[in-house]
Amino acid sequence: MTPDSVGPFSRPILVERTLKAGQPVTVEATEAERAALARDFGLPGIARLSGTFRLSGSLHRLQVTGTVEAAVTQTCVVTLEPFDATVSEEVDVDFAAQDAFAGTPAEDADIPDPIVNGRIDLGSLAAEFLALGLDPYPRKDGVAFEPPADAGEETPFAALQTLKGNDR
Repeated sequence: MTPDSVGPFSRPILVERTLKAGQPVTVEATEAERAALARDFGLPGIARLSGTFRLSGSLHRLQVTGTVEAAVTQTCVVTLEPFDATVSEEVDVDFAAQDAFAGTPAEDADIPDPIVNGRIDLGSLAAEFLALGLDPYPRKDGVAFEPPADAGEETPFAALQTLKGNDR
């Protein structure tokens, strides 16, 4: 969690304080944060974005579970019309102290996300899981893609066929 890696929705929390409290943590994006995320994700809009998380483990090894929920406006890939949709993604992410896996090649281990200066960013986590939950080819309900009607057997090689026929 460096200043360069923090996106438009950032809610850093102290791991120690949150573990001691033992309560779920809920983060909600403001209107400005939702607008910035919508631009980043190429969406017409995000009406609501929240994440509810529960932390368990220790200061050196942490598991974050919960749910990210959002109300978004997407563009139908068939009709190109905007429509409203909901996203609900389950979260289960491991975190570890930055030095816990120092020297371990990335391909040798499933390295957890880092705990940086005793903090993790639940806003960034919510934004990440929103991105994972978005349908890459969204369609309005009831809309199906229908290929254009076949206008005959016109192929890219049809013109060559006619030239070949003229040589005879």
